[in-house]
Amino acid sequence: MPHAHSPVIQKAYIARSHERCRRFDVDENRVYSARILTERELFDKLETRRELILVAEPFLSQLYGFVRGSNFFSMLTDADGCILSMMGDEAILSEAFALRMAPGAYMDERSIGTNAMGTSLTEGEPVQVSGDEHYIKAYHRWTCSGAPIRDADGTIVGAIDLTGYSENVHPHTLGMVVAAADAMGRMLEVRRYNEQLQLSNTYLEALLDSITAGIVGVGLDGTVRTVNAHAAAMFGYDEEAMRSMRAPQLFEGWDEVREALLRGQRFMDEDVFVRAAANKLQFNLSAYPVLDSEGSLHDVILVFKDVKKVRKLANRIMGRRAIYTFDKIIGDDPAFVRAIEFAKKMANSRSNILIMGESGTGKELFAQAIHNHSDRREEAFVAINCAAIPRMLIESELFGYEEGSFTGARHGGQPGKFEVADGGTVFLDEIGEMPLDMQTRLLRVIEEGTVCRIGSSKESVVNVRVIAATNKELADEVAKGNFRKDLFYRLNVLPMRLPPLRDRKGDVPVLVGFFMDRITRKLNKRPVEIPEERMRDLVAYDWPGNIRELENLVELMVNAEALPSSLPDGVAPRAGDGPKKPPVGSPSMESESELLADAERRHIERVLERCEGNVSLAAKALGIGRNTLYRKLGHKD
Repeated sequence: MPHAHSPVIQKAYIARSHERCRRFDVDENRVYSARILTERELFDKLETRRELILVAEPFLSQLYGFVRGSNFFSMLTDADGCILSMMGDEAILSEAFALRMAPGAYMDERSIGTNAMGTSLTEGEPVQVSGDEHYIKAYHRWTCSGAPIRDADGTIVGAIDLTGYSENVHPHTLGMVVAAADAMGRMLEVRRYNEQLQLSNTYLEALLDSITAGIVGVGLDGTVRTVNAHAAAMFGYDEEAMRSMRAPQLFEGWDEVREALLRGQRFMDEDVFVRAAANKLQFNLSAYPVLDSEGSLHDVILVFKDVKKVRKLANRIMGRRAIYTFDKIIGDDPAFVRAIEFAKKMANSRSNILIMGESGTGKELFAQAIHNHSDRREEAFVAINCAAIPRMLIESELFGYEEGSFTGARHGGQPGKFEVADGGTVFLDEIGEMPLDMQTRLLRVIEEGTVCRIGSSKESVVNVRVIAATNKELADEVAKGNFRKDLFYRLNVLPMRLPPLRDRKGDVPVLVGFFMDRITRKLNKRPVEIPEERMRDLVAYDWPGNIRELENLVELMVNAEALPSSLPDGVAPRAGDGPKKPPVGSPSMESESELLADAERRHIERVLERCEGNVSLAAKALGIGRNTLYRKLGHKD
């Protein structure tokens, strides 16, 4: 049937698109896309399109930045028209959200009719679709400007779009979109060439492998050829001044280094005295030979490391050191292994990560492992529990304050966590608990890369990678008005969901063995043997507290030096597995309860002693809440 709202159509590509929509039998009264991915399908889609997402994210952000505050939103789709990422102003995003236009929704013509993204993908050209040029009526209020993104081979790999209310859109909007799409295509081409160069350039690889240390390249005569910024900072000179110097002027022992390498010997991890600009310092030195095509020594790469590691120590005192690495995360479940592999691939990205999962599934472990797997591993890892910091203190904790900005402010002021983590990673745990006004400030830090202390007008540039975690469904919180939609999309660039332990029960025996070995070594106690039928009961249990609950149970067993007959509530022997648990109140049950209670009391007392009576630290070490610990302390008394 003819399209009821189509008068004379001026643009040829609109006429062709409407004809295709009629062939596809698209209903012009449709509101939602005919194809929207499930959460699991979207996770897989984002994983397979990660390179496109990483390349497009800064351009998408810049494109939106040009029109921020004018009721626009920008979107990225893959070659099939599936939305991968979007950002925009709150009001118009809410309208898009109401139409279920969100990551995972398909914008191809067959699914939602004529629109800039789907039509540009089909036509292979930039298009602008305005008002009733959209095939479905729900989109008539908008004008969409879209352009396809092509890789180095000219193949369409996605599309970018800028959408706003029709009265706000200028013809030049399409030009901005086309420029962004072309820039993305060039960046994809550059990435390919860079990968090829990186494989073939061994000299550059040697430098990159040691980039966090002071690197100085010198010729055999001692002439300084190359200097990295870290070396200049360590020595106290600017880079140009160092390039005019010779190796003997920089440190004692250059002749010994050169002679050792000429003889084919190694020179590794030797302490040398350095003639720095301010005074004489001691650095750790390793020397790497650079050989010519005939195998002869041509140049020397000197790698200096600060023996005292003052800056790293300061970062670890002020922030928190990331201890866990991926090899310490235990599990063989396929979905869990897939989450680990995804996290590894995303580690070096500059994009934000949102880790979702129930309490006790290991969200902070993953955040630390991602940091330690990234090129930021030598920098600070600062963890912030948004639910644990009192509301009146969270602003000063995150952003710092100047001296005299409020009563009780420390002399000289104090940097916030974002300043402490400059160059490293900020982990925002329980992000769903952050107050709305703080969400606004956090969004500004993420978008602009600057922080301003309380009581100051000075903006400080920070280079921080944000990893957020939550046990809430943030999309639901957005719908309830408890969480900003624009912040959600900025954090949800690289989403991860960790499965609960009940969905990876095959890992329970592996985790029990791992915790048993680790805890017995730490406490210098003998391991507790767990019969096969009791292990089956552990596997059958749903573990509402997840891995944290399992670890606490194993530690309780080790401290009790016996396997209690009463395991967590709900872990009962199944029919045919052996004798049933005695009824509550029977002598054997009471004795076992006393055994568990005594072991728990002794364990709590030891932890409190180690934490010097600090209840908050003790609760964190035990993996329980402060209120729970207070209840247990009250029971003890």
